[in-house]
Amino acid sequence: MTGPAQSTRSTAPVFVVGCPRSGTTLLYDMLLSAGGFAVYLAESNVFNLLVPRFGNPGVRSNRRRLLDVWLQTKLFRAGHVDPSPLQARLDAECHHAGDFLKIFMEEICRTQQVNRWADNSPEEILYLPLIKRLFPNALVVHIIRDGRDAAASLNKQGWIRPLPGDRRLLASGMYWEWIVRKGRSYGKALGEDYTELHFEDLIASPKQILADLGKFLDHDLDYERIRQVGIGSVGQPNTSFPQESKNAGFNPIGRWKTSFSPSELAEFEDVVGPYLQELGYPVANGATSKHSSRAARKRTLYRRYFDTKIWLKNTWLYRAYYGMLDRNVNISRINYIVMADDVTRPAVPISLKSGPR
Repeated sequence: MTGPAQSTRSTAPVFVVGCPRSGTTLLYDMLLSAGGFAVYLAESNVFNLLVPRFGNPGVRSNRRRLLDVWLQTKLFRAGHVDPSPLQARLDAECHHAGDFLKIFMEEICRTQQVNRWADNSPEEILYLPLIKRLFPNALVVHIIRDGRDAAASLNKQGWIRPLPGDRRLLASGMYWEWIVRKGRSYGKALGEDYTELHFEDLIASPKQILADLGKFLDHDLDYERIRQVGIGSVGQPNTSFPQESKNAGFNPIGRWKTSFSPSELAEFEDVVGPYLQELGYPVANGATSKHSSRAARKRTLYRRYFDTKIWLKNTWLYRAYYGMLDRNVNISRINYIVMADDVTRPAVPISLKSGPR
């Protein structure tokens, strides 16, 4: 690229998305380690958590309630910015959720003397149409992981609630399929501003994958520099299996082979197997069929279940519920569920090694 297009792309905000437990944090921390990005060691959760709970921050009353809670959480503290100029800008310039995120991230950029930011909130993948409307120049990176490994990690965390009579592991697999399908469907509409990569490829061939991604982002993603800087999970794995990370043989790929019982794997691949194969992941029990009536019923049921949950999450009923909670309860709940390092502070601005491509 040359001229204005290059300048626009090389400073465009980057959204790293995907099913939770698919490597989004590792990829995001690699971007930060490359230099040139604001170091914010948290998932902002603006679209998938804050807006559903507090409403559009462009409305003054909503913004007041949001700030009363958010400024006391790890999400704000992880930015290490002065709240006074931030609040002044929000009052003057915030008209919607995109402005809220943009103003906050720009304050971090100003503090750290860099001119680009990225966001790592995996479930923002469900809000890609809105994000792209609010950030027309946004670049989206969707990282996809083997659904069996993602489900094993989700199951370990206990985040996905199964339908009555089902195992959490199966529900986690159906959630993986549901959210990845939605993300890919939304991504197709973004054209050249959307790209996909597989977690397994990133682990096996990081230098090449990062070089390709660097071209997409118009950003220097030098692998050796990334390894040397080693921010966050680049230096310390973010894993649901902490005991394994202490061993010399730590490997996040193919963990499902020891995490699933034979019966669990057979049930899982019967339902999720067709989509695993569609994405290029061979199944352990041979070719699967999309026409299994039991599997088809499960897929339909869980898609409706997750669709209903996300619909309810974005209604006034959801906001009303959280609006009735005590301020301190909201603060403690948010701090409990979010991923954020509000202690580590960048010592110096992390600049690019050789500037944008």
